[in-house]
Amino acid sequence: MLRFQKFSLFLLTVLFLDLGYVSAKKCFDKCGHVHIQFPFYLRNSNITTYPHGFELSCTLQHETILHLPAIPIDLFIKDIDYQAQKFVVYDPQFCLPNLLRTLSNSSISPFQYKSSYYDSELPKRNVSFFQCPSTYSSSCPIFQLESNGDFVDLEIVSCTKELDVLSVGWQVSYDDRNTFLMGWSKPNCTLCEAQGKKCRFKNNDTSAETECFICNTNKLATSAVVLISAGAIIGFMLLMLLVIALFYMYWYFKMRGDDQTRIEKFLEDYRAMKPTRFTYADIKRITASFKECLGEGAHGGVFKGMLSQEILVAVKMLNETQGDGKDFINEVGTMGKIHHVNVVRLLGFCADGFHRALVYDFFPNGSLQRFLAPPDNKEVFLGWEKLQQIALGVARGIEYLHLGCDHRILHFDINPHNVLLDDNFTPKITDFGLAKLCPKNQSTVSMTAARGTLGYIAPEVFSRNFGNVSYKSDIYSYGMLLLEMVGGKKNTNISAEETSFQVLYPEWIHNLIEDKDIQVNIEDEEDSKIAKKLAIVGLWCIQWNPIDRPSIKAVVQMLEGEGDMLVAPPTPFDSTASSRSNAPIRHMNFELEVIHEIE
Repeated sequence: MLRFQKFSLFLLTVLFLDLGYVSAKKCFDKCGHVHIQFPFYLRNSNITTYPHGFELSCTLQHETILHLPAIPIDLFIKDIDYQAQKFVVYDPQFCLPNLLRTLSNSSISPFQYKSSYYDSELPKRNVSFFQCPSTYSSSCPIFQLESNGDFVDLEIVSCTKELDVLSVGWQVSYDDRNTFLMGWSKPNCTLCEAQGKKCRFKNNDTSAETECFICNTNKLATSAVVLISAGAIIGFMLLMLLVIALFYMYWYFKMRGDDQTRIEKFLEDYRAMKPTRFTYADIKRITASFKECLGEGAHGGVFKGMLSQEILVAVKMLNETQGDGKDFINEVGTMGKIHHVNVVRLLGFCADGFHRALVYDFFPNGSLQRFLAPPDNKEVFLGWEKLQQIALGVARGIEYLHLGCDHRILHFDINPHNVLLDDNFTPKITDFGLAKLCPKNQSTVSMTAARGTLGYIAPEVFSRNFGNVSYKSDIYSYGMLLLEMVGGKKNTNISAEETSFQVLYPEWIHNLIEDKDIQVNIEDEEDSKIAKKLAIVGLWCIQWNPIDRPSIKAVVQMLEGEGDMLVAPPTPFDSTASSRSNAPIRHMNFELEVIHEIE
């Protein structure tokens, strides 16, 4: 092992000499894959006729570094385009906002910030920098956000603003968020580059204009160096790839072997539940080699299958590299214990080698998401009576999960995609990959991190400032589902023209109840009563404080009733709400503390 390390170090040193520092007598140098020529030059090359501020150095790792003359900061260069006179700057620590924060009040002369589009001007923008806690999901604790009004980005609710910078000139690349462009205007060598020639100062005078010249180099010697260097690089890379591949194969089969052993043990203990176990060959035969895909999800694809001429099924294939088998065990274990008309039935599963699959009944109508539409969309809208039946069916399914099983089952992912509709539009709750079981007498649960679908996750799942995580978290998700059924729109729509709709979705529903909104026109009085009832129940279900939300049993009772006695909760968005109700109005606290699991 020691000999291998010495050999690697020797080979790296040779490559460094070949590629890092080429003789200054040539027309260009190289550092790694970065081509270095006028007006840039390598440090210690004893060249005096180059412009001030274009000094580069090359590290042992073949990283090209630009030393700015005015400030003590180094910029790592990824690539240089001499014809466009631009170069790409990146941060090796993958914390570009921290670098931009340092550059914000510093001079970068003789360079300028450039756009990612050729020759386009950069618009001036105002940005803010935030310091995020150590529990922030990114490896970089600094977050940069454009100051574009009062819209609050959920990514920075746990961060503290440190600095506002006005009229910044940089633009982070859309393709690589860890890079931005800089460039220079003088000396101007664009004409020489366009002609395929090299550029230099005329008469070696740095204050004079530039001239073009043809670079005469020993092409044969250069080709030999290139071939030798390429051979050494390829050989070294092949050796490293072989070592990495062997290590990865060892790790893959060891981890997957442990994973498979755990799943097999679980299934042996679980035989009494009697869902049918299929082999992978069975799954391929049932789905006709995965011929018809019904959709793609975060955990894998769903395919249409056939057990017999009469029985159609949906097969959910779990990604081979997804997790460590816990979601699979969780879903099979949960689904095998429940039987209810409003909960999807698990017909079987596959745990064959590294292949995992879940087999469900097939529902040709698909999910409720397909039918979220305003009443004027006659081709999609199901009618208010049918929507009420679906809403009540989903509530009864949740009631069964919370109260009807031996253990309370918290779903944590109630949303229109996870409500399937059979031939009679009877709703079926599905996808228990995020479900959590707890005793009926246990009121709260602990969480490692937020789980669920964005737009339906209860506030307390993000922060304990709103209360403990409990069965009331499913009530919040269900409330958002009800509001979408009433509004015929997704609350997570983030298109530019509907940004305000996303932020003020509950207020829009309040206006609908009070006949202040004209976007949803309901002519029939009975339909209007149903819509109002669903909206009021939904608004109570999405109260910020879990204590203010009704239990699922109370939700079912409200939906089964006429709804004449239901009163909408006060809206926190209306300045006059406090005068209409004695109920306290809670405002969202944007300085939130992230939940940590205590299990």
